[in-house]
Amino acid sequence: MNTQQGKILIVDDDVDVLRAARLLLKRHFAQVDFEKNPQKIPYLVTNFDYDVILLDMNFTRDLSSGKEGFEWLDRILDINPKATVVLFTAYGDVEMAVRAIKAGAVDFVLKPWENDKLLATIQTAVATHQAAQEKKAGGATLHTDNVLIGDSPAMQEVMETVSRVAGTDANILVLGENGTGKDLLARHIHALSQRKDKKFVSVDLGALSETLFESELFGHVKGAFTDAREDRSGRFEEASGGTIFLDEIGNIALPFQAKLLTVLQNRSVTRVGSNKTVPVDVRLICATNRNIQQMAAQQLFRQDLLYRVNTIEIHLPPLRDRKEDIVPLAEYFLGLYRKKYNRPVAFLHDTLVAQLEQYDWPGNIRELQHAIERAVILCQGKTLMPKDVFVKTSPAAEQLDTGFNLEEMERNMISQALKKCNGNITDAAKELGLSRAALYRRMEKYNL
Repeated sequence: MNTQQGKILIVDDDVDVLRAARLLLKRHFAQVDFEKNPQKIPYLVTNFDYDVILLDMNFTRDLSSGKEGFEWLDRILDINPKATVVLFTAYGDVEMAVRAIKAGAVDFVLKPWENDKLLATIQTAVATHQAAQEKKAGGATLHTDNVLIGDSPAMQEVMETVSRVAGTDANILVLGENGTGKDLLARHIHALSQRKDKKFVSVDLGALSETLFESELFGHVKGAFTDAREDRSGRFEEASGGTIFLDEIGNIALPFQAKLLTVLQNRSVTRVGSNKTVPVDVRLICATNRNIQQMAAQQLFRQDLLYRVNTIEIHLPPLRDRKEDIVPLAEYFLGLYRKKYNRPVAFLHDTLVAQLEQYDWPGNIRELQHAIERAVILCQGKTLMPKDVFVKTSPAAEQLDTGFNLEEMERNMISQALKKCNGNITDAAKELGLSRAALYRRMEKYNL
């Protein structure tokens, strides 16, 4: 029997279920922990890196609706948006399964389960989680230069600015729509800087709940709050000597804007629960898709903080404004995924080239990247055709082929809502009937 490397957490208040699931899974995975008290979930998720969390949907407070399970799922994903969660219940149905996936779970298992099916579900979830971790660390990753450098005048202007400021320690604010490559530009600037041999630490502020903001950025000391079992450094301390990238800075609440400003002015942090300051030396790069100047005028963003973060302001153009770069980018992604998936496809058909250039790409580079990746996987020949990327919806219109996959349909709906709301997260969340935190998780999930 082969034991798969993987760490599993099972949360269920039924001791018999815990024992049965652990007995089955511990024969196949390196570590299987279990917990019958869901109140301990925040501590476990914060302090231990599990590949998969198997979470019951119905605890003693709520035996059949699954509401309590959804609440704990939401709490887990607030703490760690990249957590891989599988839900199980004795009262499930198709509607609940769809709700679970839309809420951020990767799969759904009914109790009583079939051992082979449960095992297969967890093995798939572990493999997916580990593949995502490997992709984050290396693997078939994007080469920043290939994605950012283009022949269009708009990108030439961006890269000219970068070449002048990257070697300095000036604070930089990157503005642009979702999917334009703000994170890649930040990494590119770091790679050209004098701090290139030090850490680059990226923080998605939009995914941080208010309760975790200070602890995540500034750290905490043992006993500062419930489940703070040990001292922990924050992201600023982790980045000291290198670069810290604060993504979606436009989404910070005003009280936390004041705390961030204090850190930037004093170049030091104070961990939660401590009165001792710790000096930090970081190069600051921030990014947002919002109209931050307008927010400052409306007193939704502190003007003094804006002055502090935008010593240099760089506007990344949307893909529709750099048409000359669409085909070179498509060819780059074609080569990348051709190699990754060992597929024979090597060319773009002339008709497809024309259609790629005519499409508006509301999801920008990320949308193009995922469209080409999907097409490469499905294409059987050596030439990528329009039908591999686009689907005819009317004699006069074409759109990306989303197929009939639930996740792809949801991703398309989110893309359309973001476009309709000009990238405003709050308005798009209202349009979709989601909380901002839930929308951010889905944007992270679909790389929007």
